[in-house]
Amino acid sequence: MDHIRWAHGIDFSGAKDAGRKIWVATGLIRDKELEITDCRPAKGLPGSGKELHKCLTALVDFISGQRGAIFGIDFPFGLPVSLVREDTWESFVLSFTNRFRHPEEFKERCFSAANNRELVRTTDKEQRTPFSPYNLWLYKQTYYGIGHVIKPLIRQRRVSFLPMQKPITELSWVIEICPASTLKNSGCNLHYKGKSPGHRAQRLQILKEIKEIWNVKIPQYLETEILDNSGGDALDSVIAAFATFSNLPNLFGPSVSEKRIYMLEGYVYA
Repeated sequence: MDHIRWAHGIDFSGAKDAGRKIWVATGLIRDKELEITDCRPAKGLPGSGKELHKCLTALVDFISGQRGAIFGIDFPFGLPVSLVREDTWESFVLSFTNRFRHPEEFKERCFSAANNRELVRTTDKEQRTPFSPYNLWLYKQTYYGIGHVIKPLIRQRRVSFLPMQKPITELSWVIEICPASTLKNSGCNLHYKGKSPGHRAQRLQILKEIKEIWNVKIPQYLETEILDNSGGDALDSVIAAFATFSNLPNLFGPSVSEKRIYMLEGYVYA
């Protein structure tokens, strides 16, 4: 894994104004430390904008254009196995937008197939993620993430999605992460998303822990921007970058390789 020099964390959104809500944090890997060098909304990427599809196209271009990098993105890369008709994860992704033509159809057909229950994947149970992939709060992220980010990247064959695909050294890698699970695993239960001074203070506390306990370096000018983002999306992208970086030693460990179900449902590196 010596070729990986950059860790990117992406806090994703399927909203109409996704360019404002998706945040991308970029970190340079220096030995055993991560130095955040950039944190911006996706509307700031080359060729991007506030509108959903324009932003997602720019995000795909950004991911596919990187080398020596690993990306952690926080939307579900798959569905519970009982809702998957295909034999492989790749075929599931490539047929996704043909099977589900829009987010509402995706949500409704999943609920129907699951007898109106919110089924979760094996990895969701294990990593304590907050929602089912087609939950009312998450289904648009899942739909646009799989159908409009993963699908075009698979077609381009410019990155490797782990652990479902073989890791190719010449390509950048992409993994699924969950900032909420990362915070839970660290014992943090703060409510930091909001505009009040209390919410900002809790963002500051998390940022302090990221720097002092997780040993992540963040320039002062980026700290201010992260704290001022009341939705917590900027902070989530930094947490995502750290989770991505910290999981580098665990990418191919026995906890991942021992269960074949991950190769179809996806796996959360928390």
